[in-house]
Amino acid sequence: MVDAARARKLADRIQQIVAEMLERRIKDPRLGFVTVTDTRITNDLRDATVYYTVYGSDGERAETAAALESAKGVIRSEVGRKTGVRHTPSITFVMDSLMENAAHIDDLLAKARAKDAEVAKAAQGASPAGEANPYREPAAPDAELDDADPGSDGHDAAGDGEDGRSGRPSS
Repeated sequence: MVDAARARKLADRIQQIVAEMLERRIKDPRLGFVTVTDTRITNDLRDATVYYTVYGSDGERAETAAALESAKGVIRSEVGRKTGVRHTPSITFVMDSLMENAAHIDDLLAKARAKDAEVAKAAQGASPAGEANPYREPAAPDAELDDADPGSDGHDAAGDGEDGRSGRPSS
């Protein structure tokens, strides 16, 4: 096995070489506006996968894929010449679906924003289903004093008046 840092450095170098070749040396008219987005290489340095995106329609993408496949041998020999590794890795070009995924996520986020706007619009004139304030609030300070007396529920417990006599309380 090869050191992961060495594999990453080789993958970065392959990415630079491929991008430079696509820009300067490969003159295929089928080649569209190509951007090399990433390169990954196996741990044994035998296979390199080059990810790319193409700006354009599906037809232009298909033509670019065909142009890359036909130029694969020239690109591989240039990679071998410029990297100096014992075994030049085989190169596979893979269309990176990053742009399509980003567009799909943008569409989903736009739908979520529209739904949130609908909910906010419906909630503007709404009122609570229950009481206006469903939470218990602390009692007034006067009520706390009455509640502090055990057995004090507002009634005379002994049944006699305030002055200790039975009957009606005095006013």
